[in-house]
Amino acid sequence: MHKTLAFPIKGAAAVLAASFGVAAHAASAAKPADAALIQSAMSAAPQEVSRNATVIAMGANGSMRTLKQGSNGWTCMPDDPKTPAPDPMCLDENGMAWAQAWMTHAVPPAGKVGLAYMLAGAADASNTDPFADKPATGQSWVITGPHIMILNAAVASSSGYPGGAKPDTTRPYVMFGGTPYAHIMLPVKR
Repeated sequence: MHKTLAFPIKGAAAVLAASFGVAAHAASAAKPADAALIQSAMSAAPQEVSRNATVIAMGANGSMRTLKQGSNGWTCMPDDPKTPAPDPMCLDENGMAWAQAWMTHAVPPAGKVGLAYMLAGAADASNTDPFADKPATGQSWVITGPHIMILNAAVASSSGYPGGAKPDTTRPYVMFGGTPYAHIMLPVKR
């Protein structure tokens, strides 16, 4: 999703699979296609974060591959080509736990605030439905420029930022407000 989180469904499935270690393995040498995936994933966060992050990618059959093993607790995923905008992302450990809960329709861990970078921007099917994989009839994708996500429903609900179906994505706003997956979308300059 969003995508977004704004996580795309496939991207979120990647988070879930990576969290459970489903079919994950480290690539011994990056193939040319893998190098492009790694470059895409690493574009999601500042180099200081992405340089030492683990990079994962989902295969056509839904299996997960670790393209680059990291050492800093961050996990990055490449763009999902099925969405109309670039959407690579990097999440910290709490962000990965939040995403795992979201994908399994569980309540995210209490008392933990996750952080995610999406410096290439994102396209989300909905700002109100955490499980939409395409816009509702007559609606458009929610296009957001470079942003950081603060992943915690309590923080989002107490922030005072607006939400709703058609947010002003040039200002801070709440995505998935009123749900356990509510989070702050904080636009930043690239």
